[in-house]
Amino acid sequence: MKTLRLLFIAVLTLFSFGLFAQTAPGEKEKLNLPGDNLNLYAVLKLFQESKTLEGFERSLNDSTTRINNLDLDGDNKIDYIRVVDKPDGDVHNITLKDAVSKTEEQDIAVFVVQKKGNGQANIQLIGDEDLYGKNYIIEPNTDIATTSSETPNPGYTNTATLANGETVPVQTTTEYEIASWPVVQYIYVPTYTVWESPWSWSYYPDYWRPWRPHYWHYYYGYQFNYQPYYYGHYRRWNSYRVPGWYGRYYGSNFRSRSPYVQRRYQEGYYRRTYARPQSARNGATAFRRDNPQAPVAHALPNFNNAGQPVPVRATSANQGIRPVKPNPVVTEPGTRPVRPVRQPGVKPTKPSISDDQPVRPTTQQSGIKPVRPVKVAPVRESPVRDEPVRQAPVRETPVREEPVRQAPVRETPVREQPVRQAPVRQAPVRNEPVRQAPTRPVQEIRPAAPRQQPVRRESAPASPNPVRRDRGN
Repeated sequence: MKTLRLLFIAVLTLFSFGLFAQTAPGEKEKLNLPGDNLNLYAVLKLFQESKTLEGFERSLNDSTTRINNLDLDGDNKIDYIRVVDKPDGDVHNITLKDAVSKTEEQDIAVFVVQKKGNGQANIQLIGDEDLYGKNYIIEPNTDIATTSSETPNPGYTNTATLANGETVPVQTTTEYEIASWPVVQYIYVPTYTVWESPWSWSYYPDYWRPWRPHYWHYYYGYQFNYQPYYYGHYRRWNSYRVPGWYGRYYGSNFRSRSPYVQRRYQEGYYRRTYARPQSARNGATAFRRDNPQAPVAHALPNFNNAGQPVPVRATSANQGIRPVKPNPVVTEPGTRPVRPVRQPGVKPTKPSISDDQPVRPTTQQSGIKPVRPVKVAPVRESPVRDEPVRQAPVRETPVREEPVRQAPVRETPVREQPVRQAPVRQAPVRNEPVRQAPTRPVQEIRPAAPRQQPVRRESAPASPNPVRRDRGN
């Protein structure tokens, strides 16, 4: 009986480690599917940090988070992702949907959250088969060596392998901690109103400003800097936590599929996003610019001919990781880094040696021959007698403070010259008498008599032959 029990424990242990081995080193970074442009590790991290589903939807579609890089309809603009919750008993199906057109919608992924009666909860983020393939499941990294009702073993440590060959420590969590996530507590409040995004095709919020999507390698180079956190807290899994969920979800009318997206994938339109493998370093540089305080201690992986990330070459110095060359320090924008000036005939000095290292004499110097060390005979030390040391009295001589002689300052008297004011000449004012015109007497105005026009008297015309009258007659 004891042997059978030990055999059962050994088989269970091998099965557990086999499951874990499938999640880290063998995971493909490039699926060659449309879902490559939406990192579900980043989506799960954002969901854990959100307080409400409305706030989660807003942050997911924010250009500053650089998480959404989906362009399923092919209009060269980022698509808006809607968040819709469909409760099924004690299970919440929080689905991410993309309105491809006015009549078609495509599911992207779904959060399956189940709260148990003992104050625990589990969560899985499942990518849709059309975008991520079958059984693409991500969940928090719980301790697989213990059951969900127990506290994780403090001594349990393991590592996850990144795409460049670097290993990071795994940090486990419990289902009690998952139940304490702010968004999980929010959806299980008795007064919770089931959230369904009110936005639809060509009807978006005012803050939504779509941007141009990046090439996948640029997007991968930006998100790669978060891989130590992603793989340290989350993992890939190959089974569903809720029994019978797959048949209920994929067999219902709630799941949305777009024939337009399927046709574009079959015709190879989504392969164009993998055309710039060299842009991965540009994405990593953009991450350092946006997050100057974030530690970047690992190098990007190499890419093979198919554009798939592969580990870097291992060396004894870097233990599998090539060192990242620091960028030149630029004091002011637009200026070039200053190179050290070398003087003719002077070799560059080597770095200083720390105090705990022995200093070796330099023998090769310009024009100086090496000096042979001189043998010094050992000095015999005679025993020293401890005699009282006589101290001579110290005479304190008073310090004479001599007055500081200051040269007399000659003050030249300033002669004040009187200011001569020229007299102002004023022209004499002549007071001339004011001549008053003599007043004329007022004449009486008499009414003028009417003028009569003279009557012209016309003389009688003279006869041509005047008649002479004699006086005698």
